[in-house]
Amino acid sequence: MAGNVYGLDLGTYEIKIFDKKKDKIWRAKNAIAMKNKRYIFAVGDEAYEMYEKAPTDIQVIFPMKNGVIAHFDDMQYLLGSLLQTEKRLIRGSQYVIAVPTDVTEVEKKAFYDLVYHSEAKAKAVRIVERGLADALGFGMDVVSEKGIFVANFGGGTTELSVIASGGMVMNRLLKTGGEDFDRAITALVRHNQEFLIGNLTGERLRREFGVFDQSTDSRILVSGRDLVTGVPSQMEISIGLVRAAMREPLEECVKAIRSMIDRTPPTVRRSIEEKGICLTGGLANLRGLSTYLRESTGLPVLTADHPELCAVKGLRKIISDRSYYRQLSYSMMDEDYRWLR
Repeated sequence: MAGNVYGLDLGTYEIKIFDKKKDKIWRAKNAIAMKNKRYIFAVGDEAYEMYEKAPTDIQVIFPMKNGVIAHFDDMQYLLGSLLQTEKRLIRGSQYVIAVPTDVTEVEKKAFYDLVYHSEAKAKAVRIVERGLADALGFGMDVVSEKGIFVANFGGGTTELSVIASGGMVMNRLLKTGGEDFDRAITALVRHNQEFLIGNLTGERLRREFGVFDQSTDSRILVSGRDLVTGVPSQMEISIGLVRAAMREPLEECVKAIRSMIDRTPPTVRRSIEEKGICLTGGLANLRGLSTYLRESTGLPVLTADHPELCAVKGLRKIISDRSYYRQLSYSMMDEDYRWLR
């Protein structure tokens, strides 16, 4: 397996890895369980299973925050552990990493250093703008298309990209994602019903109700704690309350999409208006989101099969196609890279 190539898409809550030798994509939760804030108790899927369920001495942390690496050492340990567990930690391999465009050079270089200075002893590390990888994974010809709009709704962020002729025209990273929807739901339930629920319950309500349909009287029975009596209890939560909670973060995303389209050059904008918005990311599976965006922006909205895998599928295409590899990926150690200027 010497000389293998891996594609890495590091999401807030999930890591997606493409293994070129096996031509396989595999996934794992981006989580670490710490015991007494000192010892690593579990990683990956096993750690995530403890989220909001573990004893008080075990804390589940997520090394990624707002699209960037928030806990570098933890992220490096987690990635190394996952690769070793799957018996894929091969020294001297090459890595291609999908990275948000709208981050600082220091934050971008952290992705590079994560692998290059790890136990993997990478032979080479190359960076790909996530918007380009998303568009490729969606099935778009990023090199020849005159205008593509990609909206990646993820667990921690929403990344908006305008692409034309193989390059990034504009990109914006919003610090709004699925976790913000879930927190908004738990906060409104607490405020209106005086009932405390966890983020996982908020996520369940979001997934069950979605964001757009004609139902107005649906309810879901959930468990939590009654803040008046202080004892565990159950309560029915209405669809109207959940929709009201999600309205503000949704409107923020729509406002950003409209603003970006308004600033898009006319020729690129015409192509986008014809083809519409390419909806990717884990939150793209949320029922009714595409309908909501279509009615809010006036543009067609297309959702890929398994939209959460678009970026890593794009990395697979880049790794497998030499012309894409040379044109769309780069090393931060290249002499002409702006980091070194």
